[in-house]
Amino acid sequence: MAGRIRVAGLAAGDRVDYQVTWLELDSGQIRPRVPKPEGEEVTFVEAIGFPQWLFFALYDAVGKDYAWDDMHEVDPEQADALLDSPDTRLFTMVRSGWPQGFYLLDLRTPTLCDIAYFGLVEQAIGRGLGGRLLDDAVSRGWSFPGVSRITVNTCTLDHPAAMQLYVSRGFKPVRSETRSRVLKRALKFPRH
Repeated sequence: MAGRIRVAGLAAGDRVDYQVTWLELDSGQIRPRVPKPEGEEVTFVEAIGFPQWLFFALYDAVGKDYAWDDMHEVDPEQADALLDSPDTRLFTMVRSGWPQGFYLLDLRTPTLCDIAYFGLVEQAIGRGLGGRLLDDAVSRGWSFPGVSRITVNTCTLDHPAAMQLYVSRGFKPVRSETRSRVLKRALKFPRH
């Protein structure tokens, strides 16, 4: 795994280099689910035939502090291909009546389940819920017929604990590359 790129004090309009890492989990790497923390009752809800605004509301709630802008910039046909596909599944983790986080599974490639988007809202971070959310995503990924590999990617603009969480659940880094972007918003969270 390549070293992390340090970023601090960046404002809207600043150009930043960041590293994207792709990770994989194959059927031989299945790990048991981690026990849930006490007092954190959550429900996982699948959105069936969901409208795109629901995805974008969750995407923005989770990604606003992590420079998640890509889906707002893709060609509408590309967004439609992902979000309107019967092979795309959207799950929300609900606690105390409101969304704590979400994940989107992309099953459009045979034998592959890509955790295309994954994350917690700011108020849910630090409660042990990220592991619960990832365990659910992985468990559901394996439940689809023919899936032999689960993938996910993260970058150095994501939460500093993201990479550690994926690796702790058995994901192995398989590739990385450095990219550059101009920030649309200031980054207000601690950097890695």
